[in-house]
Amino acid sequence: MCGVPGCSLLSREHLPIAACLQPGMESLSTSLKKKATEQHYRAEVMIAGEQLRLRLHDGKLIKDRRYHLRTYPNCFVAKELTDWLIGHKEAPDRETGIRLMQKLMDHYIIHHVCDEHSDYKDAKLLYRFRKDDGTFPLSKDVKVFMRGQSLYEKLVSVEESILKVREENSVKYQRTFLGCEMIDWLVQEGEVENRKEAVELGRALLEHGIIQHVSNRHHFFDSDILYQFWINFRRRRRLTELLNENSSRTLSESPDSPFCLRKLNPDPGNTSFLSVQTNKEIKIVSAVRRSSITSLAGNSNPYFSTTPTLVFPPVAECNPKSVLKRPVTNEELLSPGAPYIKKTLTIVGDAVGWGFVVRGGRPCHIQAVDPGGPAAAAGMKVCQFVFSVNGMYVLHLDYQTISSLIMTGPRTLVMEVMEAVE
Repeated sequence: MCGVPGCSLLSREHLPIAACLQPGMESLSTSLKKKATEQHYRAEVMIAGEQLRLRLHDGKLIKDRRYHLRTYPNCFVAKELTDWLIGHKEAPDRETGIRLMQKLMDHYIIHHVCDEHSDYKDAKLLYRFRKDDGTFPLSKDVKVFMRGQSLYEKLVSVEESILKVREENSVKYQRTFLGCEMIDWLVQEGEVENRKEAVELGRALLEHGIIQHVSNRHHFFDSDILYQFWINFRRRRRLTELLNENSSRTLSESPDSPFCLRKLNPDPGNTSFLSVQTNKEIKIVSAVRRSSITSLAGNSNPYFSTTPTLVFPPVAECNPKSVLKRPVTNEELLSPGAPYIKKTLTIVGDAVGWGFVVRGGRPCHIQAVDPGGPAAAAGMKVCQFVFSVNGMYVLHLDYQTISSLIMTGPRTLVMEVMEAVE
């Protein structure tokens, strides 16, 4: 039962969100949203760093090494790691590999074994993960993150978990829970002593970007409001995600997304992509590379001690003019005898992305496809309509929502598309 008087779990589908809010339940301020987004990014850096550390231990790149008659335990050679990143498709080139490891240095994940270099150098120098030598800073923010991870693992491991797929305003959300459900669970499991302490914990998790209101409008309350774990702790990260510090912005504000085409020639001065239509006509599309959306100018501030400056590049549109010859409705696509066939595509993303652009809404369509990318290899073409993403029906969604679904999903993408019969 919800902690709000007169608010029943059974009546949620009949009550608007506002009906469950009591006086004083403020909406999230812009500054609080910004803080949560920054903390969320830092948490993603920590997770990606830890996943990399475990992989390097498994691959024996991290080991005791001897240099000038001294043994340095649990370290790696920077040049060897850059080779490994490229060989395992975690970085397309050495420059990107250096930027990725510099991100980890900036966030106090790794450091030079003697702390003689504040920058990550692609050379025969020894570096070490701070978690391997006990120098990782356990700040208050890190402790909140660790508490959130512990709760998440406990919740996903139990039967009859309160974390479920739920729908609100015709959009399905993963890993969701009601605020009052979480309060009940925390008290019952002995994670907190009372409901007031549970609310304080929930608010801390939200302010640190670990959980969020599904529409990112409200703070955490002991009420019948739908929240979700913003972080999927078990998802394997692609290291190139670390270079997109502003990925939490809505995609309508950002030209970058998992759908931006991969550069055919990754030289710094060329920002052109090839867009292939069904008639084999070649178009040049101006866009930005997925790994270069944000400024990579880092600093060596202590982890979580200061707020980083987010530098937004000028917004550039990816092929703004629709490739569709005319608008098509969902009713037309789904009508009996319609000249469309459904195809299932399995696309395995690489270190840069999936290699296609999606635009429009209700239904969304494929706007452009990189002829040398994973999507093209799977059979994707422009002008196809997106029917489902990883088993979820999406004809009624806009491209921003579909983009969010894919960005938070696995690297292997399963899409159903509808293609016009020629």
